[in-house]
This record gives sequence, C-alpha cells and structure tokens, in this order.
Amino acid sequence: MSPQFFQTASLVAIFCGFLAVEWRRGSLRPPGAGPQDDRLDLAVLLMFPTVFTAVTTTSLALCAWLLPDQRNALAQWPWWAMTGVLLVTDDLTQYLWHRLSHTSLLWPLHRVHHSAAYMSVRVVYRNNALYYALMPGLWLGGLLVYLGFGWVYAVYAVVKIAVIVGAHSNWRWDEALYQRPALRPLMWVLERTISTPATHYAHHALVQDDGIGHYSGNYGNLLFIWDLMFGTARITRRYPPAYGLADDRAHGSEHWAVQLFYPLLRSRRRATALAWPPGQPPRQD
Repeated sequence: MSPQFFQTASLVAIFCGFLAVEWRRGSLRPPGAGPQDDRLDLAVLLMFPTVFTAVTTTSLALCAWLLPDQRNALAQWPWWAMTGVLLVTDDLTQYLWHRLSHTSLLWPLHRVHHSAAYMSVRVVYRNNALYYALMPGLWLGGLLVYLGFGWVYAVYAVVKIAVIVGAHSNWRWDEALYQRPALRPLMWVLERTISTPATHYAHHALVQDDGIGHYSGNYGNLLFIWDLMFGTARITRRYPPAYGLADDRAHGSEHWAVQLFYPLLRSRRRATALAWPPGQPPRQD
C-alpha cells in the first residue's frame, strides 16, 4: 500500500465516519442550509480533490525539473524530525495563511468558508478554488514528499484531517468530555493543543461581541498552540448560538458559483466583498 493510497483512503473513511454521525443525528442537512449552500457544498466536494491533486502534482513536477538530484534526499531523517518540519511548513504556514485570509487582501477567497450559517463536515473544505491553489502549505507539501517524507507526511495528514473535520462537525464531541470532572485536566491540555469544536466554532460565530464569538482569532487548524503563541486564542468552553455572516443575513446569500470561482465570476449583489476590482461596488448592468 502506498502512502498516497493510505492518505486518500483514510480521508474518505474519516469524512464518511463523521457524515454517518451527522446523519444519525438527523443533521446532514443542517438548519440554515439553503439551496445555494447545497449546490456550493456539492461543488466543493468535487472541486477540492481536483485542486489538491493539481497543486501537488505540479509541485512534484517542478521539484523533478528544478531539483532532479534531490529526490528522497531526506528520506533517512527520523520521523520526529520530519514531523517537526511538517508542523512548521504546513500547519504554521496554514495558520498564517488563514490569518492573512481575514484581511481585505484575501478575504474574498476565504469568505465562502464563513458564509455557512451552520457547522458541519460540509464546511471543512468550503473555500474558494484560488484559496487552495495559492496555499503555501500544499506547495511545500509536494516538495517534502519529493524529498522523502512520504509515509510521515501521509500519517501526519491523516491526523490533521481528523482534527480539522472534528472541529467543524456539528457533533460537539468535546462537550461531553467537558462535563466529566475527571477529564477536566485532560481537556485543559487538549483544548490548548489542538483545534476543538468549542474553539473553532467561536471562529465561525455570527456575533463577535458576546464573549464567545472570536472571528479575529482561533485560526489554528491542527495545532491551537499557534493561537496561544501569537495571542489570537480565546477559550470559553461555550458554543455560539448562530453562525454565518451578517451581510448575508441583510442582503441574501451570494450565488454559489461566485463564491467558489471569484474573481473569474463576480457578484452583482450590493454590499459585497466579491466585486471586482476589490472594494468597488458591484456591477449594475
């Protein structure tokens, strides 16, 4: 079995497992999901594997062209050293990319992730196509696989996927653990180490001034440690009452294709971040 097959099969198994839990909970189509959400989430399911494969394949091809003598050059490194490199080149860069995506520069590419008025497995990879095409960690991942990180990268990716999917799923797995006094010391460590539903739900909250929502923080994907290190963490052990974007509530949802393929497509809606050029009012013709 190849590392790539293991990684892909594990990703599918993790997604299907959480989908099954949401289905059993009767929330596979969450309250707040409209027709645009259904079309968008289905399109993302088809788009993300395509973009991910295109980026990693291109990255590997560039490595073979530019670094022909370096294939598997680091394959003899110990697993712990490879893991340390991955945490910096993949997870830290994704924290920084995510944080940059909450500025006006990249917000139009990330906005779609927050336009969902619900938390669910459906939201995990809900981002603009260019958001992933430009993500530094994916390109660096291809480089590290080329240098010989194959199996370590695959196992690392599976662990990260499990954490990210668990942090977005509407199954709040951490809630039951918080309620057990004997597990409180463990949860104190866990919620400061990895992303959990409580910390990541706060990042998706509709309201930011209620002491729970934290749009300007909790950016971590695998590790929550980055938020603690850079002063962007908020831990409340509570869950926001609502999710999504205030401008969608006021003006209606953006078209699913505009959200996914901006700036190739642009919005005609008033008060939108998806106009082109950025900052200009939407076209009226």
